[in-house]
Amino acid sequence: MSTSWDDNQPIYWQLREKTVAAIIDGALAEGEALPSVRQVAVDLQVNPLTVSKAYQSLVEENLVEKRRGVGMFVCNGARSRLLASERQRFLEEKWPRLAEKIRQLGLSLEELMESERKQRKEDA
Repeated sequence: MSTSWDDNQPIYWQLREKTVAAIIDGALAEGEALPSVRQVAVDLQVNPLTVSKAYQSLVEENLVEKRRGVGMFVCNGARSRLLASERQRFLEEKWPRLAEKIRQLGLSLEELMESERKQRKEDA
């Protein structure tokens, strides 16, 4: 995980978002253990309480489960629930602003699709 932090959001929330992204991307699979609080705190040079708060928010959302004496694990179905909620959030919060910008710039669907094709070729 990256150690660059956005000053406009609490670090625990950014850490939560990075963990959510790892689950969605499959870097953290269902049933897989999350890195320990201590290890994340050392790796990212943050307070262990910050990591605990991020993990606790995932527990409260039933995305991660605590196993006493063993650690924290990604719950079954977490990825599909996250995909559904993140898609909905995108459509409600980000897409309207993005669609307005596309309209302002007069971009066509064809131009957007061509740009996406070019980007995929460059990334390959």
